[in-house]
Amino acid sequence: MSPTTAPGDGAALVDDLARRIRDEILSGAIPLGRPLRQAELAERFGISRTPVREALRQLQTSGLIEIHAHRGAVVRVPVPWEVRETYEVRAALEALAARRAATRLSARVIAQMRESNDALYALAVAAAERSTPLSDHDVRETANDYALHSTIHRAAMNERLQAMLDDIHLSYPRNVPAMLLRENAQHREGNYRQHVAIIDALAAEDGELAARLMQEHVLSTGEQVARWYEQHTAAAPRGGAAR
Repeated sequence: MSPTTAPGDGAALVDDLARRIRDEILSGAIPLGRPLRQAELAERFGISRTPVREALRQLQTSGLIEIHAHRGAVVRVPVPWEVRETYEVRAALEALAARRAATRLSARVIAQMRESNDALYALAVAAAERSTPLSDHDVRETANDYALHSTIHRAAMNERLQAMLDDIHLSYPRNVPAMLLRENAQHREGNYRQHVAIIDALAAEDGELAARLMQEHVLSTGEQVARWYEQHTAAAPRGGAAR
């Protein structure tokens, strides 16, 4: 890619660069607390520093990075209370989606959700036994935690609800839930059982039960994620104000 771009291509270049950096942060390829140096990014992507600077500002606005006067840009480390608040909102939205989806899922889709849940569980167990990382790519390629969730989101048939959930899913790295599934056997077993119960409620077209189980599941997962940040990020630069 040439360091120079046509004037009309500037906004598109910035958006594309911001998306590429965002994807790497969300997948865990760029870890929490990692500095994002403009010169290194410009050289890596073969562009000038100006679009890099604008892309970093865009990511700062979304909350994924922080820009400090003397240290530059750093991948932001969420504080646990933020994670808990986010998952509290997500739980309410996911419950609404499950309630709406309960009468809109075919037997074939229900069966696919069960297969996806089984595949995710088997992948996590195998990774734990080998003591190998469970990468975001592996999870997405096999049957990630959002396979069940994304199927429910689509079946809810509410574009505004889908957009709000998509926005929440872009708030934190996806590899943290994947690491929890590998590292924490109790969470892995609970995650699997909770998914089974939700799918059973959806198969029975019981929207109220599906909503309650989904809310409990998301809140439980959020607590595990918040605890992971408490345990693993003490040494990394933290974002957000103290509470």
